[in-house]
This record gives sequence, structure tokens and C-alpha cells, in this order.
Amino acid sequence: MKHRNDVSFPKLLKSVLLGLTVCLGLLCFYYGWSFGPGSRLSDDPDGFDPLFAGSRQVAELPKTIHICDMQFSELIPCLDRNLIYQLKLKLNLTLMEHYERHCPRPERRYNCLIPPPLGYKVPVGWPASRDEVWKANIPHTSLAQEKSDQNWMVVNGDKINFPGGGTHFHNGADKYIVALSRMLKFPDFKFNNGGNIRTVLDVGCGVASFGAYLLSHHVIAMSLAPNDGHENQIQFALERGIPSTLGILGTKRLTYPSRSFELAHCSRCRIDWLQRDGILLLELDRLLRPGGYFVYSSPEAYAHDPENQRIWSVMSDLTKRMCWKVVAKKDQSVVWAKPLTNSCYLKRNPWTKPPLCNSDDDPDASWNVSMKACISQYSAKVHRERGSRLTPWPQRLTTAPPRLEEIGISPEEFQEDTSIWQFRVSEYWKQMKSVIERNSFRNVMDMNSYLGGFSAALNGKDVWVMNVAPVHASANLKIVYDRGLIGTVHDWCEAFSTYPRTYDLLHAWAVFSDIEERGCSAEDLLIEMDRILRPNGFVIIRDKPSVINYIRKFVTALKWDDWLSEVEPRVDALSSGEERVLIARKKLWDEEHTTMPAAIQPLSLARPS
Repeated sequence: MKHRNDVSFPKLLKSVLLGLTVCLGLLCFYYGWSFGPGSRLSDDPDGFDPLFAGSRQVAELPKTIHICDMQFSELIPCLDRNLIYQLKLKLNLTLMEHYERHCPRPERRYNCLIPPPLGYKVPVGWPASRDEVWKANIPHTSLAQEKSDQNWMVVNGDKINFPGGGTHFHNGADKYIVALSRMLKFPDFKFNNGGNIRTVLDVGCGVASFGAYLLSHHVIAMSLAPNDGHENQIQFALERGIPSTLGILGTKRLTYPSRSFELAHCSRCRIDWLQRDGILLLELDRLLRPGGYFVYSSPEAYAHDPENQRIWSVMSDLTKRMCWKVVAKKDQSVVWAKPLTNSCYLKRNPWTKPPLCNSDDDPDASWNVSMKACISQYSAKVHRERGSRLTPWPQRLTTAPPRLEEIGISPEEFQEDTSIWQFRVSEYWKQMKSVIERNSFRNVMDMNSYLGGFSAALNGKDVWVMNVAPVHASANLKIVYDRGLIGTVHDWCEAFSTYPRTYDLLHAWAVFSDIEERGCSAEDLLIEMDRILRPNGFVIIRDKPSVINYIRKFVTALKWDDWLSEVEPRVDALSSGEERVLIARKKLWDEEHTTMPAAIQPLSLARPS
């Protein structure tokens, strides 16, 4: 008679072998997933670069990237009110928190390409675009009807025209700018005040006609407005080729360093400057340079009814306690000036409100930092020297600014950086000369701006550059502003606060290497770059060879294969090692692409958690 265990031994052996097979399969799956595209596991004891290894991921790379449904053609992922509703976020509407950034978690991100609207055309070139754009590119006409008496915009057949008017300056921003220059007694009534006014912040800017007409005065404005009831106002501004961005004076600091602007402007911007102990006005104070101006054109400055007179009285009292002085008041505008030194602050009674900020507060910290209802004092050096000591524009662009020492950069290193970028940009243009035309570029973004050398090298061309300082290098942005350029702080692990099809050229120097080190997804960034890049636009990606090899495998799926070029650039003092430069051009989509039946619907857009 056989024992029972003798009978079951073959079955036991089969079970053990099956178990080992399953375990081995799970291990293979785990490691394949861990080091696949978009993986957050990037540490390797042997120095292997898992994200950009090349052949190890070939089988997992997408042959295509799906196209989003047409309803998402204007998606801004971190300013998506549908996401706010879905997540049931409890936001304070009075404080405008619903207009601030709220980004989707990685598993809820849209992993598809944003389609242009039907009938999309190559944008009108600058300078003609200041005055007209294609209606098909931004098919929204409600503002033209709502602001018909204020000359914001006029629908004219297949185009939308911009006469240059605004809520306060119906007869044109150009005449309004000259009037302000006369008020302030600037030389020759030029708004740049002999080159001493270069960077301006225009809050509640509408379609940015004020900023558009400042450009002829050699002044560049960061035109700022939220994605609010005046739907698409910033989208129109960007389509016109005017420097502008989405943003709100709510609860967070604006993403600019302290002492960035010579002048701030509010023309009927519908902002309650008196709320929360004047915290919004104190945010402007943080951003203004010593002696900077605040131009305020609003009924409170001139109306004689009891309510407006009450507001004016309270606002006058607040600005006096902030040590601002009225330097001009005429017709419907008033202009205050910020003090040059700390003297007025030190003479105030200690209990005066608003108080001075604590000594440990960093006025340059701006990314996801709450506003503070306090006054940022100047450093002892700025107080002693009575101002910023910046040279007038255009010499300012290439003169080493005093704040370089705050980030540990010498004037010699600054000049070397400027020279290197002059050479690099000239080499880029040689690489692209066979395909670029006279009006190929207007809106340009430098995704890792460092000291602003790339932007400075483009001076003299009909372009403007949004200089982006990564969060970990945000201190560098003050140098960008001190050169007379503009920009913002941003984390490239998240979507940028702008509309789709915003920029003609994206320059990414070591951006992918940086996000890889931080464990973020290269695919997410590529899809985000495609979102904000215009059809027929260019990307210039400068990074280590493994990064470039990896990205090249995506260009067809991204439809960036209209034109390609790759070179090995000369090693210079900014090179961290061997580099490659990949330049790609995005195709102009046809209707076959925008109406593909495989377009992803809203419920398909979330990645599995």
C-alpha cells in the first residue's frame, strides 16, 4: 500500500515550479515597470541612467500619443475649474483662491496632445499681430460685445481687430501713456524716463493694450490677469504677441522676486486694495524697486460720490502708513512713489500698521508662498546707496547688476555667461537658417534662464522672452529683472500657467536632466511642452546625449518631425559634460489630426493609480 505523501509528490513538485514561475514573472514585471518611461525610480548603484538609457525602453515607447477630445483645446491643467469641482476643493471665493493654481496629481494628468481649434491658422506675424489676429485661433467674441464701447476689440470678418482701447482709455493706450508721461514730467514725454523705467507690472490688464503700446517706449510690461469672467483675455494678449501671463492677486505671492519692477499699473483693475489690512497693496510694495511708482486710474481717484470718497480716504491713509507719497494727480489718475530708503519706516511708531516684516522673512521667496501683510525693508546696502544703482536701458542689459553678489556670481563670470550665450544662440540660428523665416518667432520661452543670457542674446530681434527660473534656482530671477528682462519662477514637474499654443520657440537647457534627478516624468514634460507650443513652432533641447537619444524616440508621436536637426556643440564654461542640441519643428496639424475618432474622452484621461 502506497503512502499518501508518495501519491501527492508530483503534484507538490508542479505546485513549487508554478510558484517559482509566478514569482519570477512578478519580479520581471516589477523591474520592467520600475525602470520604464515615466518611472520615479531613478537611483541605480552602478550609475545606470534608468530614464534615458535608450534601448532598454524601446519596446515600451509609444508609437502614438493619443489626441485629447476637442473640448480640451484650451486646457490649462493647473487652472482647470472642472478639476476644482471634481476634487470638491473647499476654496475661499472672496480671496480668489479658485483662480490660483491647483494642479492635478500625476495619476490624473492628461496624457494626450491638445488639439488646435478647427480652422486654426499660423498666427499673424509681429508687428501686425498687435492690431489683429485670426478669429479661428481664438473663437471667442463675447469680449468684443461686452466691451464694445471701450474699444478693446472688434470682430471684422475672419479676424479680430484691437483698436488699442481699454476700460479707462477708450481713445487709445498710446494717448494714455503720453498723458501719464506728461504727468510725471518724463523727458520728451517718453514713458521710459530716459531708460530708468524698463520693467512694468500691469495688473488686471485686459487684452494687454497698455503693455502693447509701451513697447514703442522701450518698456516691457508683465501683463497679468486671471482666467476669470473676462474669458480668454490673456489668450488674446498672447496671440497678439504681447508679453503676458495668467495670474491673480489672491492669497499667494506673485512668482517674481522683490524689487523687480520700476512701475506697477492698475487701470480699473477691479481689485479691492483695502482688504485684509492692505495685503494686496503690500504685495505690490514688495515687487516695486526703491522709488518705484504705482499708477492708479480708477473712480476712487477722482469721483466725488460718498462711497468713492470714503475709499479714497482710507486708501490715502494706508499709503501714508506705507510711506508712499503722491507725486502726481491729474484728471482720473494718481501716482504714488515708494521711498528710496528705510528712513520713513524707521520713523514710524513701533505699533503702526502695516508692520515691518520679520528679519527672517525672505522677500524674494515667491513659489507657493503666502502673502504677508507687512512691509519688506531694504538691506543696509540699498538703504545706504539710496536705490538699486541700475544703469539705464539698454546699457542695463549687459552691465553686471549689483545683486549678483547675493547669488555668489562675480562680474567676470556674468560677462563670460553673456558671451557664451551670444555664441550659443548664433549657432542655434545657423542650425535653423534653412527653415526659419523673418516672422518665425515672436513669443519665446527659456525654460531654464539662469542669468538671462539666452534672452539677452536675442535682443534686437522682434521677440520677447519669458525667462523661467526653476524653483531650486529662483534666486537667479532677480538678475534677469535687473537686466531689464522679465520672467517667472516655475516647477517643471507641473504644468505652466498659460493657454495652449502660446509660444513659437521653447529653449530647454538641462531641463530634462533636472526633472530626472527630482523623480519627475519626462513624458509629462514633453506633452506639456507640446501643449504650450504653437503649430510650426520650434523646440531647442540642449542636454546630455542620453536625454537627447531618449527624446528623439518621441518626436514622431509628438508630431515634432516636421524638421529635425541634431548636433554636438562646442564644450564651454557652462557645459557640465558632453552635450547634444536637438532642434525640432512641430507640424501644423490638419483637420485629419484634429478630428481623429481615437481622440481621448474625459473619462479616459486619468492614468491608473
